[in-house]
Amino acid sequence: MRFSVLLCGAAISMAAFAQTDWPTYGRDLAGTRYSPLKQINTRNVTRLAKAWTYHMSGIGGAPPAARVWEASPLVVGGVMYLTAANGRVVALEPETGKELWVYQVSDGLPAERGLEYWPGDAQSSAQLFFGTSTGKLIALNAKTGRLAPGFGNEGIVDMKPGALNGLTNSMFGLSSPPVVYKNLVITGAHVQESPSIGSAGDTRAWDVHTGKLVWTFHSVPRPGEAGSETWEGDSWKNRSGTNVWGFFTLDAERGILYMPFGEPTTDYWGGDRKGANLYGTSLVAVDALTGSLKWYFQAVHHDTWDYDLAAPPVLLEITRNGRKIPAVAQLTKMGLLFFFNRVTGEPIYGIEERPVPVSDALAGDTPWPTQPFPLKPPPLARNSFQRSELATVTPELEEFCRELFDSVPGGLHSGGPYTHYSTEPSVIFPSSIGGGNWNPPSYDPALGYLFVNTMDFGSLNTMAKSSDGTRYNRLGYRGINRFWEPSNNLPCNQPPWGRLFAINVNTGDIAWQVPLGITESFPEGKQRTGRPNMGGSLATAGGLVFIGATDDSRFRAFESKTGKELWVTRIDAGAHSAPITYQSKDGKQYVLVTATGGGFLGDKSNADSVIAFALQ
Repeated sequence: MRFSVLLCGAAISMAAFAQTDWPTYGRDLAGTRYSPLKQINTRNVTRLAKAWTYHMSGIGGAPPAARVWEASPLVVGGVMYLTAANGRVVALEPETGKELWVYQVSDGLPAERGLEYWPGDAQSSAQLFFGTSTGKLIALNAKTGRLAPGFGNEGIVDMKPGALNGLTNSMFGLSSPPVVYKNLVITGAHVQESPSIGSAGDTRAWDVHTGKLVWTFHSVPRPGEAGSETWEGDSWKNRSGTNVWGFFTLDAERGILYMPFGEPTTDYWGGDRKGANLYGTSLVAVDALTGSLKWYFQAVHHDTWDYDLAAPPVLLEITRNGRKIPAVAQLTKMGLLFFFNRVTGEPIYGIEERPVPVSDALAGDTPWPTQPFPLKPPPLARNSFQRSELATVTPELEEFCRELFDSVPGGLHSGGPYTHYSTEPSVIFPSSIGGGNWNPPSYDPALGYLFVNTMDFGSLNTMAKSSDGTRYNRLGYRGINRFWEPSNNLPCNQPPWGRLFAINVNTGDIAWQVPLGITESFPEGKQRTGRPNMGGSLATAGGLVFIGATDDSRFRAFESKTGKELWVTRIDAGAHSAPITYQSKDGKQYVLVTATGGGFLGDKSNADSVIAFALQ
């Protein structure tokens, strides 16, 4: 296990906001996605019905073709704010979805997962901060939707200088919302996955009033910085990747920022970056005001599987042996869930380094001989595969999958956890999109349950040397790159293909688990397979967990205590987003989800809908 401690601090606190609002992506800076609202509860949730729908393409417009949009709106002070799929940022009336104002992004698209609200201070009015696909950080007046002139250049900061490593055509943008802490707006990065050299994935903090750069945390350490010894030679230079493309969480009372980093480029071969490669695929805690390192944990050493830490860390309290522990939980693409003391970085339920395959690594690479596994809970996603586990749900699927697996002598290359991609056709579990992905968990503090959704299907790829011979590129096999029957996206491993878990954080045990999603094309009695899913959940004081996420175009409510499905409705498309809830001026509690289909799951549904539900 690669783990280090440099400092410590005290207990979680959240900024004051109305209990009826949803003021930041995770509802609180701790990322719990928990609402105290309980007008909608286990007794009446079956009365939920659609209240209104907002179409992001505008009235009468056609939906953006096959584009996934993963944004969750914010609701503050009687106004809803949303980054929309058609390049707009909008303010809506939360009771009706009526537009109050519209800001059109002139260069690129706004961040696809949302924006951040700042209430302002004596110097500035309330503002909205969001990034764009072209590397701009934009501040809008929350009341008018106009650019905030004191921030950067008339409301816009160009984040590319200082990030491009001198490579003017290198990709750089933001795909997720920043976080605001005191006088800072803190940003991650959306960068390339290949080639190796490109834009930096550094985390940076900007003055909330002026837009001036305040601090930078080098995600790939420079010589002399902690962690630089994990890069052989000059392999750190101009290295891309190692970025927070997902979500930050923040302990506001202690001033600690938690950063889940992705892997370094290129994703599937590390021959030109030998070493453990900090802070690749690591959870890193820093002082939010200065960016100085406190502690870190590397979840995958020398990652060559694209197993980024994508899910937001969740801050919570654990009671263990009669003692309350300030904790942070981190889900991985491997479907592993780690719990740490969030002040010291010490593991709560134990972690052990286990030997993993090294002999099947690609030529020129030096794989790490061990990887960390939590002692509790057990893996929440399949991380190995053998032929005996081929799907047999229907004769047609069984025939397809057996023929595919046996299409090379001796069968497709497969094995246990951290089996390497190969020049031979290989099945790797989990796939490069998980397991878990950016799916934000939710946490019910009354039950002490953390709700986590994962998926179970594999990647199917071969590796081939690039034309210049400097690296390996990942290719598909027989026209597909997932281990599934592609016409209906049916995984070739036995179900379940998607699950929702409740983890008792005070014991580390699984409290319950259920299949998440149905396969409608299967006969009655075989449909409850679970489905590939990407998107998060919402927990409420009404004893409910709401989640879309699946590719079956459904939105569901489960009983938090038992996992019993209490309500399900068909929606316009797959909701690959995270739902929110709020209570509006009309006194009603609403539950809302963005549903566009599309995306990395190959979801064939397509819409442009933001859908609100209320009791009828």
